[in-house]
Amino acid sequence: MTAMSDPIESLTKTARQLLEIEQLLGSQFTPAAVNSLPEVQLPRRAVSGLANMPPSDKAAALDDMNNNEVKVCTRCRLAKTRTQTVFGEGDPNAALVFVGEGPGQNEDETGRPFCGRAGDLLTSMIGAMGLTRDDVFICNVVKCRPPQNRNPMSDEVEACWPYLMRQLQIISPKAIVTMGNPATQKLLQTKTGITRLRGNWQALPEFADSLGGIPVMPTFHPAYLLRYYTPQVRREVWSDLQQVMTVLGLKLPKDK
Repeated sequence: MTAMSDPIESLTKTARQLLEIEQLLGSQFTPAAVNSLPEVQLPRRAVSGLANMPPSDKAAALDDMNNNEVKVCTRCRLAKTRTQTVFGEGDPNAALVFVGEGPGQNEDETGRPFCGRAGDLLTSMIGAMGLTRDDVFICNVVKCRPPQNRNPMSDEVEACWPYLMRQLQIISPKAIVTMGNPATQKLLQTKTGITRLRGNWQALPEFADSLGGIPVMPTFHPAYLLRYYTPQVRREVWSDLQQVMTVLGLKLPKDK
């Protein structure tokens, strides 16, 4: 998007978008009581040892990967067109990880995952679970923006794949939410579409040590939700999130 010359116009547009988000959410995402995610208690892993790190070491390991590998990565063509990489953010010891397909323009400009209107909606969805973005970890399959926000190509995904696998190994989440077709199909190694997969628990394949069997909940991408914000789609996504809350032992909001 071309930068607006009038800062008042830019602020007005941003305020209008935020207001639209609040109006769109309505009562479908009734916030739960503030929830505390359970500590991740997983059996000791052999070989990698990544899953056994204390939280402070996990944060250091993620920072090291981001600063010394991802930010300087030139493994694929996306390195030539990016403004900056988008590693991911959140709790390095999170019990819940959200995974999308790739950064968009806002993310490419800020270096943060899920910004703009789709990011605001994801933040609201997480808030409806009684959580904040700081309680979870949010990242994408690829760490650089594909031009014109196209879906990542297979070789671009393969170039970034080791980064995502190590992120998941280090964090060792109790559940993963995949958002949209590209992220879901890649992580589940399937060609089945998100419409059929969403709402049904899947198991992460054993891509690397300590990852096999992690519960995966596929759901619609927030950008899709903004385009098709129907009562049915709202109910479906909220149902998906409530299933995740149940698995994590979080309190569900009381029906009005």
